[in-house]
Amino acid sequence: MSIKSKVLATAASLTMVGGVLAVSTLATSTAAKAVTPSCGSFCINVFSKQFGTHKDPGFLQDVYRQGNRVGQPIILFRVSSSDPAEDFSVNDLLCFTTSALTCANGSGALYTVADLQFLSGGTLFSTITANQYANSLVVEFEYAPFGVNSGLCTGVAAADFNGEGVTLQPCGITAKTLWIINSSNPIFAFVHGYTSLINGANQNFSHPYVLTYPQEGYPTDLPRPQLQVHTVETFSQGFPFIVTQQLWGADFGVVPGT
Repeated sequence: MSIKSKVLATAASLTMVGGVLAVSTLATSTAAKAVTPSCGSFCINVFSKQFGTHKDPGFLQDVYRQGNRVGQPIILFRVSSSDPAEDFSVNDLLCFTTSALTCANGSGALYTVADLQFLSGGTLFSTITANQYANSLVVEFEYAPFGVNSGLCTGVAAADFNGEGVTLQPCGITAKTLWIINSSNPIFAFVHGYTSLINGANQNFSHPYVLTYPQEGYPTDLPRPQLQVHTVETFSQGFPFIVTQQLWGADFGVVPGT
């Protein structure tokens, strides 16, 4: 059974015991459009702090050559309002409000690591990750060219290791397509600032594997540099504490200037 199926099945059983299941408000309150206008609600633009800002992200998460298949590399590509390879949605993992779930931000919030670990029967995340990041929120980026969900998400194919390429993988099957927002103020940090994104398959306690842009790479290089996972790298002092190629921001809707 997939992660999403387990979530829905458990939520349904909790509803029968605990009362009415509240419908996500994010679905109705977010009227955002993604990079292509047809992408619709929940679509998200993910970019690197290394190359841009919220006002001018420069380059966005992109599926190499629009390849809608498992194993297709994930890159950064220049912002375009007509490029469906930059269309990703985040509506797969929205937390329903029940008495048995944390649902940190109320109805329509994202699930926490603890929520998903509970709903999966304690099998989704490693014990290290489940304990260390229990209250952190989780996202999954589903490739949705022109607003059509593909069932494929940004993730890794194997257990995390330094330099492992990020590719499209089946959504909702394992923690390999889940990304933990590594911030004490996650929504603000991600949508208004920058944060690191820990891969859900992480099993490293002190130096988790995070989404990383290749060192010394640039999005216009040929061949296109592929996004990777790498153990987090930090500075001994100063701000930000994490190197910029491991800091990510996100915006909803058509990117300014496109």
